[in-house]
Amino acid sequence: MAKLDQNKVMGLKEAVRLFVRNGCHMAIGGFTLNRNPMAAVYEIIRQNIRDLHLYVHSNGQGVDELIGAGCVSKIEIAYGGTGKFAATCIRFRKAVQEGTLQVEDYSNYQMTLRFLAGAMGVPFLPTRSSLGTDIIAKWGFSEEMRRAEPKLPDRKLVVMENPFSGWGGAEKVVLVPAINPDVTLIHVQKADRRGNCRMQGLTFADVEQAKSARHLIVTCEELADPDELRADSDQNQIPFIHVDAVVHVPYGAYPTACYNHYDYDPLYLKNYAAAAKDDKLYKEYLQSHIRATEDHRALLELAGPGRIALIKADPRTGYAVNLDRR
Repeated sequence: MAKLDQNKVMGLKEAVRLFVRNGCHMAIGGFTLNRNPMAAVYEIIRQNIRDLHLYVHSNGQGVDELIGAGCVSKIEIAYGGTGKFAATCIRFRKAVQEGTLQVEDYSNYQMTLRFLAGAMGVPFLPTRSSLGTDIIAKWGFSEEMRRAEPKLPDRKLVVMENPFSGWGGAEKVVLVPAINPDVTLIHVQKADRRGNCRMQGLTFADVEQAKSARHLIVTCEELADPDELRADSDQNQIPFIHVDAVVHVPYGAYPTACYNHYDYDPLYLKNYAAAAKDDKLYKEYLQSHIRATEDHRALLELAGPGRIALIKADPRTGYAVNLDRR
């Protein structure tokens, strides 16, 4: 049990070194172009961590960069894309086509339920989602692989007769297995030194991912005083008992958006998409923007103060105004 007054603030290099290891099962929060824990993703790439088994709900930039850098060998996912910049994540798609990445897919709702089951401490949850689709028929992981990997359930899912026949009009239900990652990474607007977290705007599946994990790394825009988060405490979604590390990283979701702080950077993402389509250009991108930069602040300096100013959120709407998104 975490101590009430424990100070969990640490540097990002230390947090990743302590909790993210080769071959571990990891989840990352955010949704497509929103609140991806990009500073933590980049640090994982810098530390050359490999063979990750990744779990995501519907992520985008974080997934693509981890896969593109060769950090991920297996992924369980509902969707990976960055909207107009890449309807399907580019390096993700390339890895699947080349057979260098093993993928098991679920619906969005199923992935949320799987994290929720992990957070609840139950082995599975039932749903009707995916009945009549190939999600049930097509498995990404073989039975042999499942037997060899103790962290994997022995089946992707189970279709069974509704045990409460007639209730709800469902003849069959789908049981989806719980997820309990070794570590989850999320980015939030505010956290205090103990690990209490406050997200603004949509939370996606971040709360379920956070509570299902054995360890949780939180990066935050603002390191708040505990008294600030005690006020209106009903707005805090994650209590300190779930958190192992708090890392203060302003613009820690960049180049994705963080509601009420900054928008996504369309120029960065457009340039990224162009580089991601070419192996040579992508290798150069990894070197110049990630491996050659000491930390996230150095990457922001590459983008330049002009870009950062353009994406600053309008206090009334929470998004950048007059931003050229083309």
